[in-house]
Amino acid sequence: MHSNALQPTGQGLDSSAQPKTFVAAILLVEDEPVTRASMAARLTRLGYRVLEAEDGRAGLDVARRERPDLIIVDWMMPEMDGPTFCEAVRRDPLLKSSQILLMTSHDKPAQIAEGLLRGADDFLSKAASRQEITARVLAGLRTSRLVRELETTSSQLESSLLLLQAKQEEMETDLHSAAAFVHSLLPPQGSPVQGISLAWEYQPSLTLGGDLFGVMAIDAEHLGLYILDASGHGVAAALRSASLMTFLRAENIIQLIGSYDPEQVLFEANRRFPLSADGEYFTLWVGQLHLPTGRLTYASAGHPGALLSQTQSPARWLMRSSFPLGFDPSALYACDRIVLKPGDRLFLLSDGIYEVSSPGGELWGRERFQKTIDEGKPMSLSATIASSFSAARGWQQAQHFPDDAAVVGIEMTGDPDERLNG
Repeated sequence: MHSNALQPTGQGLDSSAQPKTFVAAILLVEDEPVTRASMAARLTRLGYRVLEAEDGRAGLDVARRERPDLIIVDWMMPEMDGPTFCEAVRRDPLLKSSQILLMTSHDKPAQIAEGLLRGADDFLSKAASRQEITARVLAGLRTSRLVRELETTSSQLESSLLLLQAKQEEMETDLHSAAAFVHSLLPPQGSPVQGISLAWEYQPSLTLGGDLFGVMAIDAEHLGLYILDASGHGVAAALRSASLMTFLRAENIIQLIGSYDPEQVLFEANRRFPLSADGEYFTLWVGQLHLPTGRLTYASAGHPGALLSQTQSPARWLMRSSFPLGFDPSALYACDRIVLKPGDRLFLLSDGIYEVSSPGGELWGRERFQKTIDEGKPMSLSATIASSFSAARGWQQAQHFPDDAAVVGIEMTGDPDERLNG
């Protein structure tokens, strides 16, 4: 490991007893003083030597003079914006191998492609968490060290580049394997019990997503349902969600509290999954369907709710205002009850399906989602869910969702006797 180039020296130790190590230098090019000061302070706390420049031209001068290990440059700047700065760096023989992290609020595929084409190596969202900033900076510094070693070992250039490619492919393979594992935890589509149909569609915003759900038999007379949403995106959110998903397994809940009563499930989940030190949390909707009567008991911890679609009336939301998990360790969650009849459909969904914006910035919103569900009543359950995803993609004019998007639907297709006999 090349940790000396990436990590600061040990703090709090006797400096006379420690060998001096190289502290990586990071150049921060940002015209907005408050943002620049905040990011510089964060990088300094991580132990790096931070160089600052207030615009692209000054940044080029500092880069030529200091040859920093990593350059973080803002996209939007006067006179010379981030992509133009990247092009200037790539044209400069002294700097063309520099690693550039483009800091931006743009997250659309076309804009990301533009940044990569014009010379950026990676992207950093201005809304990124502390963990993501640390990870991307470390990744950039690792690459920077490798590239500079390659500059001095030209005879090994081809094999080193192949090694980098293999490592990248290995990382991609690991991510896809993890995504496949998470996907395997989701309920199989079809008919969980006789007289009930299940269909869903799920598209994480990244390879791994943090919005997960479950539909499972609790016992001969009860079906359990839940949908959870982890704050944040990517690997960290997915790992936290998988942990909560494991907790919500029927056999675990029955062992802990003796039933799948939604109120008790939320109380126990709230106690076991407190707000993290970084402010990460969950929202969770839990329901239990009594098969003989069709009675649905449900409760929510900060989740935007579920949508009930009935054949003879407009769809309506099943929701109650409440705190997400972890905000108040002593919080109590009240249950509501309804009776589902043959032909009724219940949709559990994440807010990522309707919180998509048009190119002009207008949200698609809950009302348009509800209208799409109402218009889909003549269609099959799976076709109705597919139409909601199609409408959301059409509204934002993009295939990729900025947040995890999930819609889970169950339909009461038979009478209670059929469900029990099944």
